[in-house]
Amino acid sequence: MMLSSKAAYIFNKTSRAAYLLSAAKLSTCSQELPFHEMVGKFYDNAAKHVEKKMLEELPWQGPADKKAKYIKGILESIRAVDNITQFNFPIKRDDGSYEIISAWRAQHSHHRLPCKGGIRYAAEVEMNEILALASLMTFKCAVLDVPYGGAKGGIRIDPKAYSEDELERITRRFALELAKKGYVGAYTDVPAPDMNTGEREMTWIADTYTQTIGYKDVNSKGCVTGKPINQGGIHGRTAATGLGLFYTLENFINNEVWARKCGLSPGIKDKTFIVQGYGNVGEYSAKFLHEAGAKCLGILELGGSLYNPDGIDIGALNKYKSEHGTIIGFPGAKASKPSTDLLFERCDILIPAANERQINGDNAEKIQARLIIEGANGPTTPAADAILQQKNVLIIPDLIANAGGVSVSYFEWLKNLNHVSFGKLYFKYEKDNHRHLLESVEESLEHALGKKVDVNPTKAFQERYDASEIFLIINSLLLEHF
Repeated sequence: MMLSSKAAYIFNKTSRAAYLLSAAKLSTCSQELPFHEMVGKFYDNAAKHVEKKMLEELPWQGPADKKAKYIKGILESIRAVDNITQFNFPIKRDDGSYEIISAWRAQHSHHRLPCKGGIRYAAEVEMNEILALASLMTFKCAVLDVPYGGAKGGIRIDPKAYSEDELERITRRFALELAKKGYVGAYTDVPAPDMNTGEREMTWIADTYTQTIGYKDVNSKGCVTGKPINQGGIHGRTAATGLGLFYTLENFINNEVWARKCGLSPGIKDKTFIVQGYGNVGEYSAKFLHEAGAKCLGILELGGSLYNPDGIDIGALNKYKSEHGTIIGFPGAKASKPSTDLLFERCDILIPAANERQINGDNAEKIQARLIIEGANGPTTPAADAILQQKNVLIIPDLIANAGGVSVSYFEWLKNLNHVSFGKLYFKYEKDNHRHLLESVEESLEHALGKKVDVNPTKAFQERYDASEIFLIINSLLLEHF
Protein backbone atom coordinates (compact mmCIF):
# COMPACT_ATOMS: atom_id res chain seq x y z
CA MET A 1 0.00 0.00 0.00
CA MET A 2 1.77 3.13 -1.21
CA LEU A 3 0.23 6.33 0.16
CA SER A 4 0.13 9.76 -1.44
CA SER A 5 1.51 12.72 0.52
CA LYS A 6 -1.98 13.62 1.71
CA ALA A 7 -2.67 10.04 2.67
CA ALA A 8 0.65 9.81 4.48
CA TYR A 9 -0.24 12.98 6.39
CA ILE A 10 -3.53 11.45 7.43
CA PHE A 11 -1.79 8.21 8.35
CA ASN A 12 0.62 10.07 10.59
CA LYS A 13 -2.20 11.88 12.33
CA THR A 14 -4.19 8.68 12.66
CA SER A 15 -1.23 6.86 14.13
CA ARG A 16 -0.54 9.63 16.59
CA ALA A 17 -4.13 9.40 17.71
CA ALA A 18 -3.69 5.66 17.88
CA TYR A 19 -1.91 5.79 21.20
CA LEU A 20 -5.28 7.00 22.49
CA LEU A 21 -6.63 3.59 21.52
CA SER A 22 -6.29 2.75 25.18
CA ALA A 23 -7.17 6.19 26.49
CA ALA A 24 -10.17 6.99 24.32
CA LYS A 25 -11.37 3.38 24.28
CA LEU A 26 -15.00 2.28 24.09
CA SER A 27 -18.12 1.88 26.14
CA THR A 28 -18.64 -1.27 28.18
CA CYS A 29 -19.81 -4.27 26.18
CA SER A 30 -21.53 -7.28 27.72
CA GLN A 31 -19.24 -9.80 26.03
CA GLU A 32 -15.50 -9.62 25.51
CA LEU A 33 -14.36 -9.35 21.90
CA PRO A 34 -11.69 -11.58 20.36
CA PHE A 35 -8.32 -9.85 20.38
CA HIS A 36 -8.27 -8.93 16.69
CA GLU A 37 -11.78 -7.49 16.89
CA MET A 38 -10.78 -5.58 20.02
CA VAL A 39 -7.88 -3.93 18.19
CA GLY A 40 -10.17 -3.16 15.25
CA LYS A 41 -12.69 -1.49 17.54
CA PHE A 42 -9.97 0.60 19.14
CA TYR A 43 -8.84 1.72 15.70
CA ASP A 44 -12.38 2.58 14.62
CA ASN A 45 -12.86 4.68 17.73
CA ALA A 46 -9.62 6.60 17.20
CA ALA A 47 -10.35 7.00 13.49
CA LYS A 48 -13.61 8.81 14.26
CA HIS A 49 -11.68 11.51 16.09
CA VAL A 50 -9.06 11.74 13.37
CA GLU A 51 -11.66 11.86 10.60
CA LYS A 52 -13.34 14.86 12.19
CA LYS A 53 -10.01 16.62 12.66
CA MET A 54 -8.91 15.93 9.09
CA LEU A 55 -12.17 17.26 7.67
CA GLU A 56 -11.42 20.52 9.47
CA GLU A 57 -7.66 20.78 8.85
CA LEU A 58 -6.65 18.94 5.67
CA PRO A 59 -6.08 21.39 2.78
CA TRP A 60 -8.42 20.53 -0.08
CA GLN A 61 -9.45 21.97 -3.41
CA GLY A 62 -12.71 20.60 -4.69
CA PRO A 63 -16.12 19.46 -3.47
CA ALA A 64 -16.41 18.77 0.25
CA ASP A 65 -18.14 15.44 -0.31
CA LYS A 66 -15.14 14.15 -2.28
CA LYS A 67 -12.84 15.22 0.53
CA ALA A 68 -14.94 13.28 3.04
CA LYS A 69 -14.92 10.17 0.85
CA TYR A 70 -11.16 10.47 0.31
CA ILE A 71 -10.44 10.70 4.03
CA LYS A 72 -12.77 7.81 4.84
CA GLY A 73 -11.16 5.70 2.13
CA ILE A 74 -7.66 6.35 3.44
CA LEU A 75 -8.72 5.48 6.98
CA GLU A 76 -10.21 2.22 5.76
CA SER A 77 -7.04 1.37 3.85
CA ILE A 78 -4.96 2.02 6.96
CA ARG A 79 -7.18 -0.30 8.98
CA ALA A 80 -6.62 -3.21 6.61
CA VAL A 81 -3.57 -5.48 6.79
CA ASP A 82 -1.64 -5.40 3.51
CA ASN A 83 -0.75 -9.08 3.41
CA ILE A 84 -0.27 -12.21 5.45
CA THR A 85 1.29 -15.55 4.56
CA GLN A 86 0.80 -18.88 6.28
CA PHE A 87 3.56 -21.48 6.23
CA ASN A 88 3.12 -25.20 6.85
CA PHE A 89 6.33 -27.19 6.81
CA PRO A 90 7.58 -30.51 8.21
CA ILE A 91 10.37 -30.86 10.73
CA LYS A 92 12.07 -34.00 11.95
CA ARG A 93 11.90 -34.60 15.69
CA ASP A 94 14.80 -36.04 17.65
CA ASP A 95 13.01 -39.39 17.86
CA GLY A 96 12.84 -39.66 14.07
CA SER A 97 9.16 -38.75 13.75
CA TYR A 98 7.92 -35.85 11.62
CA GLU A 99 5.63 -33.00 12.55
CA ILE A 100 3.92 -30.30 10.49
CA ILE A 101 4.56 -26.82 11.88
CA SER A 102 2.20 -23.90 11.20
CA ALA A 103 3.52 -20.34 11.14
CA TRP A 104 2.47 -16.89 9.95
CA ARG A 105 3.99 -13.55 8.98
CA ALA A 106 1.81 -10.47 8.49
CA GLN A 107 2.80 -7.09 7.07
CA HIS A 108 0.23 -4.49 8.05
CA SER A 109 1.54 -1.49 6.14
CA HIS A 110 4.14 -0.69 3.49
CA HIS A 111 3.79 3.09 3.80
CA ARG A 112 7.34 2.95 5.16
CA LEU A 113 9.86 0.20 4.66
CA PRO A 114 11.14 -2.06 5.99
CA CYS A 115 8.29 -3.61 7.93
CA LYS A 116 9.13 -4.31 11.57
CA GLY A 117 7.77 -6.67 14.17
CA GLY A 118 8.63 -9.58 16.41
CA ILE A 119 8.29 -13.32 16.00
CA ARG A 120 6.63 -15.23 18.83
CA TYR A 121 6.55 -18.92 19.68
CA ALA A 122 3.40 -20.04 21.49
CA ALA A 123 0.97 -22.94 21.35
CA GLU A 124 -1.99 -20.56 21.07
CA VAL A 125 -0.65 -18.48 18.14
CA GLU A 126 -3.22 -18.06 15.37
CA MET A 127 -3.68 -15.90 12.28
CA ASN A 128 -6.05 -13.27 13.68
CA GLU A 129 -3.73 -12.63 16.61
CA ILE A 130 -0.83 -12.03 14.21
CA LEU A 131 -2.95 -9.65 12.12
CA ALA A 132 -3.88 -7.61 15.19
CA LEU A 133 -0.33 -7.44 16.52
CA ALA A 134 0.99 -6.34 13.11
CA SER A 135 -1.50 -3.47 13.15
CA LEU A 136 -0.39 -2.38 16.61
CA MET A 137 3.23 -2.35 15.43
CA THR A 138 2.40 0.14 12.67
CA PHE A 139 0.75 2.51 15.13
CA LYS A 140 3.52 2.07 17.69
CA CYS A 141 6.22 2.96 15.16
CA ALA A 142 4.23 5.97 13.98
CA VAL A 143 3.79 7.27 17.53
CA LEU A 144 7.59 7.21 17.94
CA ASP A 145 8.38 8.54 14.43
CA VAL A 146 10.35 5.36 13.74
CA PRO A 147 10.30 4.85 9.94
CA TYR A 148 8.85 1.35 9.82
CA GLY A 149 5.64 -0.29 8.73
CA GLY A 150 4.20 -2.78 11.17
CA ALA A 151 4.62 -6.55 10.93
CA LYS A 152 4.33 -9.61 13.16
CA GLY A 153 5.16 -13.28 12.96
CA GLY A 154 4.42 -16.37 14.96
CA ILE A 155 4.99 -20.11 15.07
CA ARG A 156 2.37 -22.32 16.72
CA ILE A 157 4.54 -24.37 19.06
CA ASP A 158 5.14 -24.68 22.77
CA PRO A 159 8.92 -24.15 22.84
CA LYS A 160 9.20 -26.08 26.11
CA ALA A 161 8.08 -29.22 24.27
CA TYR A 162 11.05 -29.15 21.87
CA SER A 163 14.77 -29.66 22.30
CA GLU A 164 17.22 -26.93 21.33
CA ASP A 165 18.16 -28.83 18.17
CA GLU A 166 14.49 -29.11 17.20
CA LEU A 167 13.92 -25.41 17.85
CA GLU A 168 16.90 -24.57 15.66
CA ARG A 169 15.54 -26.70 12.83
CA ILE A 170 12.12 -25.07 13.13
CA THR A 171 13.57 -21.55 13.25
CA ARG A 172 15.93 -22.04 10.33
CA ARG A 173 13.22 -23.60 8.17
CA PHE A 174 10.86 -20.73 8.99
CA ALA A 175 13.61 -18.22 8.17
CA LEU A 176 14.20 -19.90 4.82
CA GLU A 177 10.49 -19.84 3.98
CA LEU A 178 10.33 -16.16 4.94
CA ALA A 179 13.34 -15.39 2.76
CA LYS A 180 11.97 -17.25 -0.27
CA LYS A 181 8.78 -15.18 -0.15
CA GLY A 182 10.46 -11.84 0.55
CA TYR A 183 9.34 -11.62 4.17
CA VAL A 184 12.80 -11.01 5.61
CA GLY A 185 15.59 -8.65 4.59
CA ALA A 186 17.22 -5.42 5.73
CA TYR A 187 15.11 -3.35 3.32
CA THR A 188 11.85 -5.33 3.27
CA ASP A 189 10.96 -6.94 6.61
CA VAL A 190 13.05 -7.01 9.79
CA PRO A 191 11.88 -9.43 12.52
CA ALA A 192 12.80 -9.12 16.19
CA PRO A 193 12.38 -11.11 19.42
CA ASP A 194 8.95 -11.50 20.96
CA MET A 195 7.27 -13.99 23.26
CA ASN A 196 9.55 -17.01 23.87
CA THR A 197 12.19 -15.83 21.38
CA GLY A 198 15.44 -13.96 21.90
CA GLU A 199 19.05 -13.52 20.77
CA ARG A 200 19.45 -17.21 19.99
CA GLU A 201 16.55 -17.36 17.54
CA MET A 202 17.53 -14.07 15.90
CA THR A 203 21.05 -15.42 15.34
CA TRP A 204 19.64 -18.52 13.64
CA ILE A 205 17.44 -16.39 11.38
CA ALA A 206 20.24 -13.99 10.45
CA ASP A 207 22.65 -16.84 9.74
CA THR A 208 20.11 -18.71 7.60
CA TYR A 209 19.33 -15.60 5.56
CA THR A 210 23.01 -14.70 5.14
CA GLN A 211 23.94 -18.20 4.00
CA THR A 212 21.07 -18.50 1.50
CA ILE A 213 19.01 -15.76 -0.16
CA GLY A 214 21.08 -12.93 1.32
CA TYR A 215 24.55 -14.25 0.54
CA LYS A 216 25.26 -11.31 -1.81
CA ASP A 217 23.78 -8.68 0.53
CA VAL A 218 26.49 -6.75 2.35
CA ASN A 219 23.84 -5.59 4.84
CA SER A 220 22.42 -9.04 5.46
CA LYS A 221 23.02 -8.81 9.22
CA GLY A 222 20.40 -6.08 9.27
CA CYS A 223 17.68 -8.59 8.38
CA VAL A 224 16.79 -9.00 12.07
CA THR A 225 17.34 -7.07 15.29
CA GLY A 226 17.76 -8.32 18.84
CA LYS A 227 20.98 -10.16 17.98
CA PRO A 228 23.90 -10.74 20.38
CA ILE A 229 26.55 -8.02 20.47
CA ASN A 230 29.09 -10.20 18.64
CA GLN A 231 26.59 -10.74 15.82
CA GLY A 232 25.85 -7.07 15.20
CA GLY A 233 23.53 -6.45 18.12
CA ILE A 234 23.41 -3.35 20.28
CA HIS A 235 24.01 -2.84 23.98
CA GLY A 236 20.85 -2.79 26.05
CA ARG A 237 18.45 -4.39 23.56
CA THR A 238 17.38 -7.07 26.04
CA ALA A 239 16.49 -4.50 28.68
CA ALA A 240 15.10 -1.93 26.24
CA THR A 241 11.37 -2.63 26.55
CA GLY A 242 11.48 -2.69 30.34
CA LEU A 243 13.64 0.42 30.44
CA GLY A 244 11.31 2.22 28.06
CA LEU A 245 8.38 1.30 30.27
CA PHE A 246 10.21 2.68 33.29
CA TYR A 247 10.97 6.00 31.56
CA THR A 248 7.37 6.29 30.40
CA LEU A 249 6.06 5.63 33.89
CA GLU A 250 8.57 8.05 35.36
CA ASN A 251 7.39 10.79 33.03
CA PHE A 252 3.74 10.38 34.00
CA ILE A 253 4.15 9.79 37.71
CA ASN A 254 6.60 12.67 38.14
CA ASN A 255 3.98 14.98 36.64
CA GLU A 256 1.93 16.30 39.53
CA VAL A 257 -1.22 16.77 37.44
CA TRP A 258 -1.23 13.18 36.14
CA ALA A 259 -0.25 11.72 39.51
CA ARG A 260 -2.98 13.58 41.38
CA LYS A 261 -5.58 12.54 38.80
CA CYS A 262 -5.24 8.93 39.88
CA GLY A 263 -4.81 9.68 43.57
CA LEU A 264 -1.04 9.32 43.83
CA SER A 265 1.69 11.65 45.01
CA PRO A 266 4.35 12.52 42.41
CA GLY A 267 7.46 10.36 42.18
CA ILE A 268 8.32 6.66 41.98
CA LYS A 269 10.10 6.30 45.32
CA ASP A 270 8.13 4.28 47.88
CA LYS A 271 5.37 3.43 45.41
CA THR A 272 4.15 -0.17 45.52
CA PHE A 273 3.79 -2.26 42.38
CA ILE A 274 2.75 -5.70 41.14
CA VAL A 275 3.98 -7.31 37.92
CA GLN A 276 1.99 -9.82 35.89
CA GLY A 277 4.37 -11.87 33.75
CA TYR A 278 8.05 -12.17 34.61
CA GLY A 279 9.57 -12.58 31.20
CA ASN A 280 11.87 -10.07 29.60
CA VAL A 281 9.55 -7.06 29.97
CA GLY A 282 8.33 -7.85 33.46
CA GLU A 283 11.77 -8.67 34.83
CA TYR A 284 13.47 -5.50 33.63
CA SER A 285 10.51 -3.29 34.50
CA ALA A 286 10.64 -4.61 38.06
CA LYS A 287 14.42 -4.18 38.16
CA PHE A 288 14.35 -0.50 37.20
CA LEU A 289 11.42 0.34 39.47
CA HIS A 290 13.11 -1.42 42.39
CA GLU A 291 16.34 0.49 41.77
CA ALA A 292 14.35 3.75 41.74
CA GLY A 293 13.02 3.04 45.23
CA ALA A 294 9.64 1.44 44.49
CA LYS A 295 8.50 -1.63 46.42
CA CYS A 296 7.47 -4.81 44.59
CA LEU A 297 4.61 -6.52 46.44
CA GLY A 298 4.03 -9.39 44.05
CA ILE A 299 4.83 -11.16 40.80
CA LEU A 300 2.34 -13.27 38.85
CA GLU A 301 3.67 -16.09 36.72
CA LEU A 302 1.95 -18.96 34.96
CA GLY A 303 3.76 -21.63 36.95
CA GLY A 304 3.59 -19.87 40.31
CA SER A 305 3.39 -16.43 41.88
CA LEU A 306 5.11 -14.62 44.72
CA TYR A 307 3.83 -12.15 47.33
CA ASN A 308 5.55 -10.21 50.08
CA PRO A 309 3.78 -7.22 51.69
CA ASP A 310 7.15 -6.01 52.97
CA GLY A 311 8.61 -5.95 49.44
CA ILE A 312 10.44 -8.42 47.23
CA ASP A 313 14.18 -7.95 46.71
CA ILE A 314 14.24 -7.88 42.90
CA GLY A 315 18.02 -8.18 42.70
CA ALA A 316 17.98 -11.35 44.80
CA LEU A 317 14.99 -12.69 42.87
CA ASN A 318 16.67 -12.19 39.49
CA LYS A 319 19.78 -13.94 40.77
CA TYR A 320 17.62 -16.84 41.98
CA LYS A 321 15.81 -17.01 38.64
CA SER A 322 19.12 -17.01 36.75
CA GLU A 323 20.41 -19.91 38.86
CA HIS A 324 17.21 -22.01 38.97
CA GLY A 325 15.41 -21.03 35.77
CA THR A 326 12.24 -20.15 37.69
CA ILE A 327 10.94 -17.84 40.40
CA ILE A 328 9.17 -20.74 42.14
CA GLY A 329 10.71 -21.48 45.52
CA PHE A 330 12.30 -18.05 46.00
CA PRO A 331 12.81 -17.77 49.77
CA GLY A 332 12.27 -14.01 49.89
CA ALA A 333 8.50 -14.23 49.30
CA LYS A 334 5.62 -16.60 49.86
CA ALA A 335 3.72 -18.41 47.13
CA SER A 336 0.39 -16.86 46.18
CA LYS A 337 -2.46 -19.33 45.59
CA PRO A 338 -4.50 -18.91 43.53
CA SER A 339 -2.04 -16.74 41.69
CA THR A 340 -4.71 -14.75 39.85
CA ASP A 341 -5.87 -13.21 43.14
CA LEU A 342 -2.60 -11.31 43.27
CA LEU A 343 -3.83 -9.20 40.35
CA PHE A 344 -6.42 -7.70 42.67
CA GLU A 345 -4.17 -6.84 45.61
CA ARG A 346 -3.99 -3.21 46.64
CA CYS A 347 -1.00 -1.43 45.08
CA ASP A 348 -0.11 1.87 43.44
CA ILE A 349 1.09 0.53 40.09
CA LEU A 350 0.07 -2.58 38.17
CA ILE A 351 2.21 -3.77 35.25
CA PRO A 352 0.44 -6.34 33.04
CA ALA A 353 3.35 -7.79 31.06
CA ALA A 354 1.95 -11.18 30.07
CA ASN A 355 -0.66 -11.85 27.39
CA GLU A 356 -3.46 -9.81 25.87
CA ARG A 357 -6.92 -9.36 27.47
CA GLN A 358 -5.75 -10.13 31.01
CA ILE A 359 -7.74 -7.25 32.48
CA ASN A 360 -11.31 -7.63 31.25
CA GLY A 361 -14.91 -6.84 32.05
CA ASP A 362 -15.12 -9.77 34.47
CA ASN A 363 -12.25 -8.73 36.73
CA ALA A 364 -11.70 -4.98 36.21
CA GLU A 365 -13.95 -4.07 39.14
CA LYS A 366 -11.60 -6.00 41.46
CA ILE A 367 -8.49 -4.06 40.37
CA GLN A 368 -7.21 -1.90 43.25
CA ALA A 369 -4.19 -0.35 41.54
CA ARG A 370 -4.32 3.39 40.93
CA LEU A 371 -2.18 3.30 37.78
CA ILE A 372 -1.84 0.62 35.11
CA ILE A 373 1.04 0.71 32.63
CA GLU A 374 0.72 -1.83 29.83
CA GLY A 375 3.88 -3.84 29.32
CA ALA A 376 2.08 -6.43 27.18
CA ASN A 377 0.23 -5.79 23.93
CA GLY A 378 -3.49 -5.22 24.47
CA PRO A 379 -3.77 -6.45 28.07
CA THR A 380 -6.84 -4.28 28.79
CA THR A 381 -10.14 -4.88 27.01
CA PRO A 382 -12.66 -2.16 26.08
CA ALA A 383 -15.07 -3.35 28.77
CA ALA A 384 -12.35 -3.23 31.41
CA ASP A 385 -11.18 0.18 30.26
CA ALA A 386 -14.64 1.69 30.71
CA ILE A 387 -14.85 0.29 34.24
CA LEU A 388 -11.36 1.49 35.15
CA GLN A 389 -12.04 4.98 33.82
CA GLN A 390 -15.08 5.18 36.07
CA LYS A 391 -12.83 4.19 38.97
CA ASN A 392 -10.40 6.98 37.96
CA VAL A 393 -7.56 4.54 37.26
CA LEU A 394 -4.90 5.96 34.94
CA ILE A 395 -3.99 3.58 32.08
CA ILE A 396 -0.77 4.25 30.17
CA PRO A 397 -1.32 2.45 26.84
CA ASP A 398 0.89 -0.20 25.33
CA LEU A 399 1.61 1.79 22.17
CA ILE A 400 3.88 4.10 24.14
CA ALA A 401 4.61 2.09 27.30
CA ASN A 402 6.29 -0.91 25.67
CA ALA A 403 7.84 0.89 22.70
CA GLY A 404 11.38 0.88 24.08
CA GLY A 405 12.18 -2.35 22.24
CA VAL A 406 11.43 -1.06 18.76
CA SER A 407 13.22 2.21 19.58
CA VAL A 408 16.47 0.39 20.26
CA SER A 409 15.89 -2.06 17.40
CA TYR A 410 15.83 0.92 15.05
CA PHE A 411 19.32 1.92 16.13
CA GLU A 412 20.60 -1.64 15.89
CA TRP A 413 19.30 -1.71 12.32
CA LEU A 414 21.05 1.59 11.55
CA LYS A 415 24.24 0.25 13.10
CA ASN A 416 24.08 -2.80 10.80
CA LEU A 417 23.53 -0.65 7.70
CA ASN A 418 26.28 1.81 8.62
CA HIS A 419 28.73 -0.93 9.69
CA VAL A 420 29.83 1.08 12.73
CA SER A 421 28.63 1.31 16.31
CA PHE A 422 25.93 3.93 16.61
CA GLY A 423 27.31 7.32 17.59
CA LYS A 424 30.72 5.92 18.52
CA LEU A 425 32.79 8.74 17.04
CA TYR A 426 30.24 11.44 17.85
CA PHE A 427 29.98 10.52 21.54
CA LYS A 428 33.76 10.58 21.94
CA TYR A 429 33.96 13.94 20.18
CA GLU A 430 31.28 15.42 22.44
CA LYS A 431 32.86 14.05 25.60
CA ASP A 432 36.24 15.48 24.62
CA ASN A 433 34.59 18.85 24.02
CA HIS A 434 32.98 18.81 27.47
CA ARG A 435 36.25 17.88 29.15
CA HIS A 436 38.17 20.63 27.36
CA LEU A 437 35.46 23.16 28.24
CA LEU A 438 35.68 22.38 31.95
CA GLU A 439 39.48 22.52 31.85
CA SER A 440 39.33 25.89 30.09
CA VAL A 441 36.97 27.34 32.71
CA GLU A 442 39.17 25.98 35.49
CA GLU A 443 42.34 27.52 34.01
CA SER A 444 40.62 30.88 33.47
CA LEU A 445 39.39 31.03 37.07
CA GLU A 446 42.80 30.05 38.45
CA HIS A 447 44.45 32.77 36.36
CA ALA A 448 41.93 35.40 37.47
CA LEU A 449 41.84 34.45 41.16
CA GLY A 450 45.44 33.42 41.57
CA LYS A 451 44.60 30.20 43.38
CA LYS A 452 43.69 26.59 42.70
CA VAL A 453 40.07 26.13 41.62
CA ASP A 454 38.30 22.83 41.02
CA VAL A 455 35.55 22.98 38.40
CA ASN A 456 33.47 19.85 38.59
CA PRO A 457 30.33 18.90 36.67
CA THR A 458 27.00 18.89 38.48
CA LYS A 459 25.41 15.55 39.30
CA ALA A 460 22.91 15.92 36.44
CA PHE A 461 25.67 16.83 33.98
CA GLN A 462 27.85 13.92 35.11
CA GLU A 463 24.95 11.47 34.71
CA ARG A 464 24.37 12.65 31.17
CA TYR A 465 28.10 12.62 30.47
CA ASP A 466 28.35 9.01 31.62
CA ALA A 467 25.07 7.97 30.01
CA SER A 468 25.05 4.69 28.18
CA GLU A 469 24.09 4.33 24.56
CA ILE A 470 20.79 2.72 25.53
CA PHE A 471 19.89 5.70 27.77
CA LEU A 472 20.54 8.20 25.00
CA ILE A 473 18.64 6.15 22.42
CA ILE A 474 15.47 5.70 24.43
CA ASN A 475 15.50 9.29 25.64
CA SER A 476 15.95 10.63 22.11
CA LEU A 477 13.04 8.66 20.65
CA LEU A 478 10.62 7.93 23.46
CA LEU A 479 10.61 10.92 25.76
CA GLU A 480 10.57 13.61 23.08
CA HIS A 481 6.90 12.80 22.51
CA PHE A 482 5.76 13.75 26.02
